Amino acid sequence: MAAINFNEKKGFICDMDGVIYHGNIILPGVKEFIKWLQDEKKSYLFLTNNSGYTPRELKQKLNRMGLDVPEEHFYTSALATASFLADQAPGCSAYVIGEAGLLNALYDEGIVMNDVDPDYVVIGEGKNYSLDTLTKACNLVMNGAKLIGANSDISGPIENGIMPACGSLVAPVEMATGTKAYFCGKPNPLMMRTGLKRLGCHSNEAVMIGDRMDTDVISGLESGMSTVLVMSGVFDREMMKSFAFRPSMVLDGVGDIPKAAASYREPDSGKAAGTRGSAGSARPAGK
Repeated sequence: MAAINFNEKKGFICDMDGVIYHGNIILPGVKEFIKWLQDEKKSYLFLTNNSGYTPRELKQKLNRMGLDVPEEHFYTSALATASFLADQAPGCSAYVIGEAGLLNALYDEGIVMNDVDPDYVVIGEGKNYSLDTLTKACNLVMNGAKLIGANSDISGPIENGIMPACGSLVAPVEMATGTKAYFCGKPNPLMMRTGLKRLGCHSNEAVMIGDRMDTDVISGLESGMSTVLVMSGVFDREMMKSFAFRPSMVLDGVGDIPKAAASYREPDSGKAAGTRGSAGSARPAGK
């Protein structure tokens, strides 16, 4: 598969955990990547499966890392979940296990908190997850509440390893009740369509960048976008081999994108310089 000419792409959807940062540590090349997006006037959206943060909190988190990204450039699985429930059952109620990002998104869509007879049990990442909340969730599902997960990620990268993510937290409820959850975050195409709509561009004009094959790459692939898998998160090249599909490109990190874009602008007897592989670590998948 040919390398991507990033200069020709109008929109960029980028994951955050494992791509922009690990916990509170910014990853190499991120500042250069964001500066390139802004200098080149690209449409961009940070689309994260982490339901714990509000867009304002994500803006402040990046600001503490020295990055200035306006609030409207963030879209989370919490917002996708709230939008889905508001569309499916306006004015519904929910028992929620999660953080401010999920709770605020649900409140903003008019969804009422209910721990007695809710229409839905909604689970995201959250520090209030415990045996008590898990037991409550199981019994509410057994009594008829529909089970919703903000995202299906099993784990996420942190500074010194990994931590269980939403998919792992939902799994005990699924096992105990025999009920399968519906997940609203990536790779749900509803979230990707919203992302493309916010970018204001067609899928073939956009790139999906992430560190996971099972959420980021497949969601971009199935939406008709070019895809980039970065090696700065939870996946490595050996893990990539177990999947039947491939990303358009594999890069060490997002800092390689401005380099790859610059390589296409170098003269090479009338041909794109990107074909020379001058971006170093920028290379088509499988090579």
